[in-house]
Amino acid sequence: MLKTGRSRHEQISAWLREQIQEGLYQPDEQLPSESRLGEKFKVSRITVRRALQTLDSEGLLYRRQGLGSFVKETRVSQALVRLTDFMEDMQQAGLEASSRVLHFEPEDAPPDVAAVLGTEPGKKVVRLDRLRLGDGGPIAFDRTWLPSFYGSLLEGRDLAHETLYHIFEADHGIPVVRGRFRIEAVSADADVARLLDVPQQRALLLVERRSFTISDRCVYFQRRYYRCDRVAYELELERKPHQSPEAGMPIQEFEPVFKPRGPVDD
Repeated sequence: MLKTGRSRHEQISAWLREQIQEGLYQPDEQLPSESRLGEKFKVSRITVRRALQTLDSEGLLYRRQGLGSFVKETRVSQALVRLTDFMEDMQQAGLEASSRVLHFEPEDAPPDVAAVLGTEPGKKVVRLDRLRLGDGGPIAFDRTWLPSFYGSLLEGRDLAHETLYHIFEADHGIPVVRGRFRIEAVSADADVARLLDVPQQRALLLVERRSFTISDRCVYFQRRYYRCDRVAYELELERKPHQSPEAGMPIQEFEPVFKPRGPVDD
């Protein structure tokens, strides 16, 4: 079955790579054992192991001691130095995005939200809750507050599929020109844990986001709770030649790295 011209382990890794890319093995599905692959290709287990190590280094599989090798969901990166919405992030990441609208109603602004939006505590704002999915699995839960004027522009829109950026910019000529982010670790309360399908008190990554239009007016304030097993952030800085350390280093890349779905421990 193996051909000449390439090493045996390269041919085995190429065959497995093709099987995975064509969908014959799905994410989290177990690959044939080392012994079965050795019998199939009539090679030693050492050769098979080298082929599997190649795919492991490429991020196509993961190993479980005593169980074998399993197909890994593709890990992809999306630059956060651009202002994007979840749908755009997922599209760039190569994941199929979907959302479920859980709440879309006016409410009295909590004091902390009112301070961010520049309104008075207790004044009516619009709250939008959405569960965000990537390839059908929960990745994040969003809670977004908007001043009443901007919230009214969302009425009648398909908020499970449309991005806020598109609605504001393309349909109403309201550009989103600036964003401010705060990232911290928090524990999942009962409601968020249930939505994200993780145990209560599991660590989550909270990204607070304020988006502004011209005249420095806040369009919305959002709290996005990410599953820590699905996303991590990578930061790249660049120091210019002859630049003094006190001058600081500009951000070149600030990326959420979307990770494969795996079992959640209790």
